[in-house]
Amino acid sequence: MIRNFTAEDVTDQSGRTFFVTGANSGIGLETARVLAAKGARVLLGCRTEAKALSAMADIRLEHPNADLGFVPLDLADLGSVRGAAAKVKAEERIDVLVNNAGVMVPPLGRTKDGFELQFGVNHLGTFALTGLLLDQLFARPYARIVITSSIAHRSGEIDFDDIDAQADYNRLKRYRMSKLANLLHMYELDRRLRDAKADAIALACHPGVAATNLMRFLPGPAKLLMMPGRLLLNSAAEGAWPTLAAATSPKLDGGAYVGPSKRGETAGPAAIAKSAERARNSEIAERLWAVSEEKTGVEYRFA
Repeated sequence: MIRNFTAEDVTDQSGRTFFVTGANSGIGLETARVLAAKGARVLLGCRTEAKALSAMADIRLEHPNADLGFVPLDLADLGSVRGAAAKVKAEERIDVLVNNAGVMVPPLGRTKDGFELQFGVNHLGTFALTGLLLDQLFARPYARIVITSSIAHRSGEIDFDDIDAQADYNRLKRYRMSKLANLLHMYELDRRLRDAKADAIALACHPGVAATNLMRFLPGPAKLLMMPGRLLLNSAAEGAWPTLAAATSPKLDGGAYVGPSKRGETAGPAAIAKSAERARNSEIAERLWAVSEEKTGVEYRFA
């Protein structure tokens, strides 16, 4: 177990390779920054090279010798996901996959493959990338897969009857659904890894409420309501603490869910977080898994 975990608790990571998705800004950038400072090789999954190079330059202002690499990745395009996985597999090793990238409450949009954007990026893209990298992760002892959820998962439901939002779109409802899917994915992946007696473990995290550009799609009134409390929010660097804990802490076992420890898990150092009962429902998880394999064409292999 962990208590009051911050970036200061991240131990030396020399010799290990981390792949962090959405690493050009916000929590992903701060996660990459700390890991690089601790000696890790960090692969930055970003949609454009320009964004990746800007993030690398930012990190190298503080850590000139940082070992960084760029992996083109757009989770809204399964072709890009496959290309990213192929590039990561060309690396000598991959020890930790940090599934950080996501979108929050945008207007109705579709991925290149026709999925509702939030479910497509936050869950299906993450599901596909993880499955495609399983064999590479299995090649390393004690590999980790980190999946990012949200407090919002607690009121989420999986709408299997309208999974792609063809009949109805409510941006907050769909965000909650995607974040519940993230936790269902993690717990089911952890179960399957245990059954396969794999060294790799799956964990999840959430950043609480952090001041990042993930909030850019919030409606104007919601942004105004949040402004007075902005000083109480986690910064991006603080919001990265649960991610860093999940990615590095030797005190955590597979199936752990980590989030901030203060003000109802909205801010503060990282600790074990609470997940909704439905996030652990194996029947829902197995149904979601089957849908996800069908949608993405990615079948997980545990041997």
